[in-house]
Amino acid sequence: MAHIVVLGAGTGGMPAAYELRDELGREHQITVVSENPYFQFVPSNPWVGVGWRDRGDITFDIAPRLERRGINFIAKRCEKIDAPNSKLILDGGDVVDYDYLVITTGPRLAFEEVEGSGPAGHTHSICTIDHAEGVYSDYQKLLEKGSGTIVVGAMPFASCFGPAYEFAFILDADLRKRKMRDKVKIKYVSSEPYIGHLGLGGVGDSKGMLESAMRNHHMEWVTNAKTTKVEENKLHVEQYSEHGEKIKDLEIDFDMAMMLPAFKGVQCVADVPELCNPRGFVFVDEHQRNPTYKNIYSAGVCIAIPPVEATPVPTGAPKTGYMIESMVTALVHNIHNELEGKEPSEKGTWNAICLADMGDTGAAFVALPQIPPRNVAWFKSGKWVHLAKIAFEKYFLRKMKKGTSEPIYEKYILSLMGINRLKK
Repeated sequence: MAHIVVLGAGTGGMPAAYELRDELGREHQITVVSENPYFQFVPSNPWVGVGWRDRGDITFDIAPRLERRGINFIAKRCEKIDAPNSKLILDGGDVVDYDYLVITTGPRLAFEEVEGSGPAGHTHSICTIDHAEGVYSDYQKLLEKGSGTIVVGAMPFASCFGPAYEFAFILDADLRKRKMRDKVKIKYVSSEPYIGHLGLGGVGDSKGMLESAMRNHHMEWVTNAKTTKVEENKLHVEQYSEHGEKIKDLEIDFDMAMMLPAFKGVQCVADVPELCNPRGFVFVDEHQRNPTYKNIYSAGVCIAIPPVEATPVPTGAPKTGYMIESMVTALVHNIHNELEGKEPSEKGTWNAICLADMGDTGAAFVALPQIPPRNVAWFKSGKWVHLAKIAFEKYFLRKMKKGTSEPIYEKYILSLMGINRLKK
């Protein structure tokens, strides 16, 4: 009997555990290790930031769900990965041996890269439920004040830009519902070279459509923006040209700011020699397996993917839900192959598919493959995306609570978009 340990219990780790159980049956032992005892549906955090959702809506206790499927759960932080000896050392000194390790930790939020940023400084994020609750707390204060300026955007080296666009438009929609939009300015400040870049070099007409949407919703923007420092109510920004030359220094005043940070690998993963790139992201081959440690697989935001293109201010490539789902399914089958004495053969599809809510409408994009030239570059907007995002939230939470591993993106999302399923 083999012991497979899944490190991390987010949108990659929980499905990985369920798929492993379904694929391997009861013959092998599966253990999930996570420092948080609860699952959180991160894509709903922009809604939490304006009070449209609360913690109870998008989180649930992990242990009873996993135990029902015969999966062990340890709610402790991993302090060290002893990869040569296939061991995890947990907080308090507990040791967990593994035959295979699946790393799905997600990222560490690198607020330290910009002085004064983050919840301990002067900006918010919506990357965790705790942070999103902090956003809502400050948003309520601004509403009580009755006016102000909200800055939304992304720091240098950020890679997940969709939630920033979502939050800006959700703010706009919420303020309009409150009849306060005319009292609050919204400014979008991003390391992207242009609106709609999304870390993907643009998808379809994402530039034109998002610029038009921002103009129609009276949002100002600054792109090629390198935020260098944050003081109370002030963002210090260097703006660059498309050729990488600094144009000017800006000081942007705000009453509230939500700036997505750069990501790095979590410490216990980044500390393993030869496992990661310099920013702590796990190297994987086409089968989601680490080239140095053959019994370590990885999926999700924590893996190393090169930027789609060089940009004047550094940006990274996003890892969307479809990519994560595909990576997870591939590694599960490959671990099964190895247990049966076969070589890994399944490959993930590094394609980007995203449903971005915009308050009362939405935008959806598909980039197949993620890196141009593409077979499909599709970008559409409409009320249906807003409704699809709500439906997806409910479906995914139900799936995680129930403990099923049914893939969602290829079965439902692609067909909803009228795109035929492409082979991996």
